[in-house]
Amino acid sequence: MASDFDALQPDVILSALEAAGYHPTGEYSQLNSYENRVFDLKLEVTAHAPEPTDRVIAKFYRPGRWSREALRDEQEFLFDLQREGIPAVAPLPLKNGETLLSHAGYLMALFPRVLGRNPQEFLGDELKQVGRTLARIHNIGSRKVAKNRRWLTTQTFGWDALDRLEHWVYPELWRSYEEGAIAILDHLDDNLDESSFIRIHGDCHKGNLLHTGKEFFFVDFDDFCNGPAIQDFWMLLSGTLSDDLANDEQEQICLGYEELREIPDDWHLFEPLRGLRVISYGAWIAQRWNDPFFRRIFPDFNTYNYWLEEVEVLNRIASKL
Repeated sequence: MASDFDALQPDVILSALEAAGYHPTGEYSQLNSYENRVFDLKLEVTAHAPEPTDRVIAKFYRPGRWSREALRDEQEFLFDLQREGIPAVAPLPLKNGETLLSHAGYLMALFPRVLGRNPQEFLGDELKQVGRTLARIHNIGSRKVAKNRRWLTTQTFGWDALDRLEHWVYPELWRSYEEGAIAILDHLDDNLDESSFIRIHGDCHKGNLLHTGKEFFFVDFDDFCNGPAIQDFWMLLSGTLSDDLANDEQEQICLGYEELREIPDDWHLFEPLRGLRVISYGAWIAQRWNDPFFRRIFPDFNTYNYWLEEVEVLNRIASKL
């Protein structure tokens, strides 16, 4: 089995940093990332570097996933946020005068190293703080669309994904899986209003949220897209909207959000969007299954029990539409 990153050996990583105008010491460590390869590298601080710093985060994008234009849309959004004083980790300048470098078949960007903690749970008024930050992000996101990024539609994230999954779901479970998925996608087709789509984070869960000790900020905009604002809410909440904890959390995040932006009126899409995520996530793993890394991370993916649980989730959501 071959990985898209088989050629990304230490000499390639270090030579990419040098081509970008920075001087790595040779000390680096790999960070957790499923889709791309991300490294924390120590640098020699020199006056000739595009940005004087002793450490950077290097992100090597999976070949063929994003075009240069799509990555520039993401970076432009990060700079938009930064210019407005919104906590965001925007890319560093490179020797070529840009913020993207093509090296040895990979597109790469460098980012400043920012320390923070992922919240395991929200304490006090922290969810209100998150709500305010999210509202500020959406205010910027609503100013225009990202022309080269995906739209969070059922076609892009659902129907095509469902077609791919027919060969992965266990045959005896496929009919039930398909029925639940179709009910969810049909519901979204009838209720998603693309005219209301804005630029959103797209993968807005606790793992992509950091707290520096002073404030919250979102990281990893790799799934940045055009979509409904509500998409950036539901993954931050615990459980479904029928759970007491999720209801309390919804109230808190909305209290912060509505200080700066009107609360979305499509909370009824919370569960269908969760179902869309289940479908698209499964298709994403299937698409990457030839990568040995994915087989290690998702060892149960091709088991009967995995797909039985997916069927139960989809049909539970479908039954409440």
